[in-house]
Amino acid sequence: MPVLAPSILASDFTNLSQQIRLVEMGRADWIHCDIMDGNFVPNISFGPIIVEAVKRITKLPVDVHLMIKNPDNYIENFITAGASIVSIHYEEDVHLNRTLSRIKELGAKAGVVINPSTPVNSLKDIAEYADLVLIMSVNPGFGGQTFIKNSLRKIKEAVKLRGDMNANFIIEVDGGIDLKNVSNILSAGCDAFVIGSSIFKSEDITTTTLEFKNLISSEKKIIT
Repeated sequence: MPVLAPSILASDFTNLSQQIRLVEMGRADWIHCDIMDGNFVPNISFGPIIVEAVKRITKLPVDVHLMIKNPDNYIENFITAGASIVSIHYEEDVHLNRTLSRIKELGAKAGVVINPSTPVNSLKDIAEYADLVLIMSVNPGFGGQTFIKNSLRKIKEAVKLRGDMNANFIIEVDGGIDLKNVSNILSAGCDAFVIGSSIFKSEDITTTTLEFKNLISSEKKIIT
């Protein structure tokens, strides 16, 4: 079944516990944490202490996306804090095999992320080692951006790469997903949907979460 992973970057941090409860009530599957250092991307978010707090709040898997310089230096801290999945950027890590192996050794699932300008084919030599491939459908750093349309092609390319390499990674998409485009993203082959502003900035967080969950669960994937 497709996975719904609300991103708490768009949530109200003054009431984080309630915000997470609201998406749980809407049948969210994971909680997504965007980690930014102000260097790899032009924004700063939060660190392991918030991931640890999220882990205390929920029993859902905690999906951590590291948009930071030198991610190897911090992987253990985030896994110790409670990350179930840790994803690092292809553009930043020059020793991807080693880093993905280290994430798995520490007990988490290992993901690799590509920015909008990075070709999917760049991952052909690492795909079989990844548990997850995250396709950024906006330029990372800020929430509330518009979905980059050629991301649909990249999702399809990731599906083909997975088949060609006989790999079994989850295809995750992050950025600009809303109720108008989510079905097309599903049809392209997305397995896990990271959604921030469209959920947490809505008038009714639980109802909106449930609406997304129903859409991705009822629609059929049509790979073209």
